[in-house]
Amino acid sequence: MRQAIKMKPIKHNQGEATRHSILVAAERIFADVGFATARLEDVALAVGIRRPSIIYYFANKQDLYDAVEHDIFESMHAMAPGPAGEHPIDNLLALLDGWLDFLVGRPTAARIIMRLVADTTPRHGDPTRYSNLVLSDIDAIVTDGIASGDFRPMPPMHVVNAVGSSSLFYVCNSRQLGDGRSYAAADPKSLASFRSLLHKLARAAVDPNGGNSK
Repeated sequence: MRQAIKMKPIKHNQGEATRHSILVAAERIFADVGFATARLEDVALAVGIRRPSIIYYFANKQDLYDAVEHDIFESMHAMAPGPAGEHPIDNLLALLDGWLDFLVGRPTAARIIMRLVADTTPRHGDPTRYSNLVLSDIDAIVTDGIASGDFRPMPPMHVVNAVGSSSLFYVCNSRQLGDGRSYAAADPKSLASFRSLLHKLARAAVDPNGGNSK
């Protein structure tokens, strides 16, 4: 009787692991030096592979950057909770908390978003190609709050610029303020203090009974 030949399982996940390693290294390099200065050779060196291996997964630097940015905003969107309570302010605070926790846990993403705000060159005239997913989350919450009368009328992007963007500065500025002013963004005490301030800013921004004085 012929003995059955045992076949070794094909490691389908090896390619996916390499692709993930490339994305992680690329995100760090794009965050550190920006799109224009980043080189595929540097990414390959960080991963421990050769440049042609990157081309196997990503056609060029633009393709790689697009994949990094897409993953950032997809992941940030995934941090957005569902309805957090009966009142729109509960949903807004929960969303802002999700953004803050994501950025604190992934500071390279925070730095890339900051770079994108200052320089839209990588997006070639379409700056919200990937970020629109996240912007739509806050659009919906603020619009619902205004419709219900819980929020004062305002463009939802005012909330992004005046309140949501502060989380970017909290993360990116932690080591940029000079001696005696630095902090660890992920430190529980520091994070709790900033979160409390973030909530106060958000409540004040949308309060239908305030914000009318010039």
